[in-house]
Amino acid sequence: MRNLPVVRRLPLLALCAVLATGSAVSLSLIFAGSARAQTTRASATDARVEAILGGMSLDQKIAQVVMPDTASFSAADMAQYRFGSYLSGGNSGPGGDERAPPERWLALADATWDAAMAPRADGRTPIPSLWAIDALHGHNNIVGATLFPHNIGLGATRDPELVRAIGAATAAEIAVTGIDWTFAPTLAVVRDPRWGRTYESYSERPDIVASMAGAMVEGLQGTPGTPGFLGPDKVIATAKHFLGDGGTGGKDQGNTVVSEADLRRIHAAGYIPAIAAGVQTVMASFSSVNGVKLHGDRAHLTGYLRGGPGVHGLGFNGLVVGDWNGHGQVPGCSVASCAASFNAGLDIFMAPDSWKPLLAATTAQVQSGEISMARLDEAVRRILRVKLAAGLFEKGRPSSRPLAGKVALLASAEHRALARRAVRESLVLLKNNGNLLPLKPAQSVLVAGEGADSVAMQSGGWTISWQGGGDLTKADFPHAQSIYGGIVETVQAAGGSATLSVDGSFTAKPDVAIVVFGEKPYAEFMGDLDTLEFHDDYKSYKTMQRLRAAGVPVVAVFLSGRPMWVNPEINAANAFVAAFLPGSEGGGVADMLFARPDGSVANDFRGKLSFSWPNGPMPAKLDTPRDPGTLFAFGYGLSVADRSVLGPLRETAPVGQIVSTRIAVLGRSGLPAAWNMSLTEAGSPPVPISSNAGQSQSGALALRGIDRDRQEDARLATWRGGTKARVAVTATRSLDLSAAGQALVIDLRVMAKPTGKVMIGVKPAATVGGKAADSLLVDATAVLADRPGSWRTVSIPLRCLGPRAALRAVDTPFVIETAGHLALAVSDIGIAPSSGTILQCPAQSR
Repeated sequence: MRNLPVVRRLPLLALCAVLATGSAVSLSLIFAGSARAQTTRASATDARVEAILGGMSLDQKIAQVVMPDTASFSAADMAQYRFGSYLSGGNSGPGGDERAPPERWLALADATWDAAMAPRADGRTPIPSLWAIDALHGHNNIVGATLFPHNIGLGATRDPELVRAIGAATAAEIAVTGIDWTFAPTLAVVRDPRWGRTYESYSERPDIVASMAGAMVEGLQGTPGTPGFLGPDKVIATAKHFLGDGGTGGKDQGNTVVSEADLRRIHAAGYIPAIAAGVQTVMASFSSVNGVKLHGDRAHLTGYLRGGPGVHGLGFNGLVVGDWNGHGQVPGCSVASCAASFNAGLDIFMAPDSWKPLLAATTAQVQSGEISMARLDEAVRRILRVKLAAGLFEKGRPSSRPLAGKVALLASAEHRALARRAVRESLVLLKNNGNLLPLKPAQSVLVAGEGADSVAMQSGGWTISWQGGGDLTKADFPHAQSIYGGIVETVQAAGGSATLSVDGSFTAKPDVAIVVFGEKPYAEFMGDLDTLEFHDDYKSYKTMQRLRAAGVPVVAVFLSGRPMWVNPEINAANAFVAAFLPGSEGGGVADMLFARPDGSVANDFRGKLSFSWPNGPMPAKLDTPRDPGTLFAFGYGLSVADRSVLGPLRETAPVGQIVSTRIAVLGRSGLPAAWNMSLTEAGSPPVPISSNAGQSQSGALALRGIDRDRQEDARLATWRGGTKARVAVTATRSLDLSAAGQALVIDLRVMAKPTGKVMIGVKPAATVGGKAADSLLVDATAVLADRPGSWRTVSIPLRCLGPRAALRAVDTPFVIETAGHLALAVSDIGIAPSSGTILQCPAQSR
């Protein structure tokens, strides 16, 4: 299969010249020559691999198969253990600084290279190490890099050549920082957009994913068999997550229940062209297929992926890398020991913080025969082949490479123009009543909404940090343009004016309003949803309603990582644009909203939905013609010339679509949409927490994300004592918590026992007349002092907090405070029937 791309891409002019001269050289000879050349190269590579392998010690071999995260090892550790590869996860900037400039990333590359390649005490030849990162929509961890639209938007373009160019630009920007390898592209065929990784997918349709897969791989790596393949401006690509990760019913790391035929037909569609394009690595999925964890699934990781004896497989001969401690989820395994995963076909354990015990355990397993030497050598051969293909042995110190340190390539004019073009092609016009679009630029334009002047919001997750958003500001995007910035540029150039008013208020009536709103950034399971109903407490809807009532036409620009149920907002707007997550070039949105100064169409909408758009809070039924749960079918998208008029849409959920009565206050995927968390200390105002980390005003209380079962699926709150401080979660509207039998149910782990009284409870909304209500709290010190160190469920019956009448309107459904020292981890908080350890109510509450 890998010969075919080389043959297809023989230079056309050279081939025509051969045929025009009447040369006796036939196409079959050209094909044969290409095949012989590849065979010769493969033989030379194999011989070199065997020579290197033959000189390696057992410790060297095992170090090749364990990948730590830069946040958990030092240069001294690298010099001692000589890891074959390492990664920087979404929150692992140099020295723990997510905002580190590109020069510091390159300096880290050099320091780690120097440690890996220093002379060994045993005299054996050092082997260079590969550095990997998640560059999913550009070199997104680096301040100042170009941020392209996320894959969901690229799928709407239907333009593989654009995707190829984006891959090439991304690879060049990665090379500037000395990094070798990206964990991209994601080839999930997402069948339920409630999944928090939907925006990493090109489409719900396998043919669209397949059309983009090979193009992105070749953009990142180059074309196999050509001189530029994995050259100085290219990086190693990863096809992920193998296999079926998009079929888990919207649950991250869930279970795909599917026939083998559909697994291959639907979920493997992107891997066929990716492998044909020479992708060097495949990442195993966290998820399961029919109950079997992929990290331990030999039938698929080895049999189907590699095409073993009697298996009609994919013929992959690169390396398989695990996901973040994913091997620890295999039955019988832990993050510190998992022979079963390695024997199933995993070549590299991704062990971000578990590398040290895993090295020891894997060594013991090889010595005992639980892992055979043949299996270890097989994995190391695959790793060495990838390193040789990437020229790692010849590239030298990262800072010595051709593109290293050329920071002008980050967000270069060429790359920004490419990103702006991608934005233009990715927007989908869903409504244009009265043919409002394109707008005349020479008029008074009001720009409203939380997303209007926020590059962080328009870029989504995996932007500077893992979850994106949070405390990111304009300063974190020195080369980017917000959507408002693009509108100002366009309108002023034509003699018009643009004014920013987030809430939509105005003194002088504008000619038109553009409201930019949508989802706040998230990544992975933090973005999982129970339903697709969009929530921002109807702020955007009310803004549009007020503007329409004032006679101002409204264009809605919706930022989201998936299609959502936004019928009220669509009804409130004259025109509605699905912009998905366009990235750093907000000017591309303005390009589509406005005509030229003479009124002619500057850029017509060409984007088509890559996902079906729901007509209720539950996902549309795929492959079901005329499904009433589908509002806009896959492939829908208007042009400005279309005379479509969209009538009023239903704003209530269809019959049978019922949401669970359990109230989730804080889940492993974060807070409910538009809810907020704050940290407060006595005498100081609350500090809102918009990501997984932060602290109260003077630092008396700090919060950060920690791992329970998955990456940062829990929060650790640490009270330093000396002043009373509290964590509070506030809802967007008052909640009725007066139902009998309900409790505040908390999954928690006491990391450091309390040294003072700890009060937990809720806070009712303001009383009649607007007077602030007192919090309803109960002393939980004793239950927290019991059994520290292990995860458990604690329930506080709501009747313990006060009379039912006081619980009928609660806007802060979780409060915890103490003036003492305490370190408490929580992963789930909800209002539900009691379970686990039940706090006994004080006598006066019974």
